[in-house]
Amino acid sequence: MSYLQNLHIHTTYADGKDSPEEIVLAAIQKGFDSIGFSEHTYMSFSDYPYQMTVADMLKYKNEILNLKEKYKNQIEIFCGLEYELFSDVPTDGFDYLIGSVHYLKFDGKEVGFDRGVEEVKNYVNNYFNGDSLKFAQKYYETMLLLPQKNDFDILGHFDLLTKTNELNGFIDNSSKEYLNYGYEAIRNLKGKIPLFEVNTGAISRGYRTTPYPQIEFLKEFKKCGFGAVITSDCHDKNFIDCYYNEAREMLLEAGFKTLHILTTDGFKEVKI
Repeated sequence: MSYLQNLHIHTTYADGKDSPEEIVLAAIQKGFDSIGFSEHTYMSFSDYPYQMTVADMLKYKNEILNLKEKYKNQIEIFCGLEYELFSDVPTDGFDYLIGSVHYLKFDGKEVGFDRGVEEVKNYVNNYFNGDSLKFAQKYYETMLLLPQKNDFDILGHFDLLTKTNELNGFIDNSSKEYLNYGYEAIRNLKGKIPLFEVNTGAISRGYRTTPYPQIEFLKEFKKCGFGAVITSDCHDKNFIDCYYNEAREMLLEAGFKTLHILTTDGFKEVKI
């Protein structure tokens, strides 16, 4: 791959470990051509302590713009957002948007499922009577609401619900029923969100040994004409390029020959 980019990066503005400038310096050291910051949007319904506030959004945008100017001769920098489905904040002035689902709604209340192993087990037991396939069905059906919310460029970590599955085996993600829920979501999102990410973030945090989406879904994304980006969902500068080679190999196995990268003229294709 001749061009190295990461568009899914979190910092101390939310739940990342490093400041934006520390991330920039690490990316330069590792030979990145460009990076994009994609901080989590504010969620008024959530008590998650590490989310970016509405007031922080302007500070965040200004800091990234200043870094863009400061390091313009060394690396290209973009300013984006990872937008939670149930958020309700303005998105004007950002270079790109990642659309993600970390919460499902029950009786009008948003409840987060992107948690640790035991918390996910409890989630499935409390809200789905232990039926993990019902969890999957609701997750993928909820994902179909994303295009109604915003014009997203990238679909975030498609099968996020399986983040802890290697550690607790709560769902058979090779079963026909599970795969069909995912396939249906991909087919219904076709033409509505142009790109999806191959995300290695769960590997760096010790939850998985492979990127997501799983290979079956990669093949379906290819079949449906989606473009791909590779990201590490970076929360730590040391993992900004985590498992990029493995992600490329998975894409090649699924039939992809190109990736999409963000440029000042929009998204462009490059050879893997």
